[in-house]
Amino acid sequence: MSLAFDPRTLGWLQRALTHEMRALQQYLAQSVLAQLWGEGERAAAFRREAEEELEHAARLMEELIRLGAAPNAAAIPPARLGRSIPELLAADLMLEKEAVLLYEGALAHAQRQRNERMMRLFSELLSAETKHARQLAQQLQETRDVAED
Repeated sequence: MSLAFDPRTLGWLQRALTHEMRALQQYLAQSVLAQLWGEGERAAAFRREAEEELEHAARLMEELIRLGAAPNAAAIPPARLGRSIPELLAADLMLEKEAVLLYEGALAHAQRQRNERMMRLFSELLSAETKHARQLAQQLQETRDVAED
């Protein structure tokens, strides 16, 4: 455990942790909502997304603890819900786009600091969130196309 760290790097890690905990809360709440609607397959998909966000949060916590800092997610806003699957997907797409912007900034900071470990972490998380945003955009378009038919 290292007690010497760049405080801005710590800030990026804490913001990322807050975002991942927010995403975990949102996907889990949407899983419950979809299950209540009788959308078991969609509920399972939301739960899988929640588990992926939990893995991201665990990786961030590991880095925080490695730096000697206690993980501390800031106040997490309420989950964005909706009245339909397309509304849930639209909320998720917005959340993932926010993650992409967050990780782009975090990666740029790590690159300026020449911090290889953080560059690798933020690059991997950026890649995962970018991929997920593309998948959500496609799913949202497909659900809108089905609704128009």
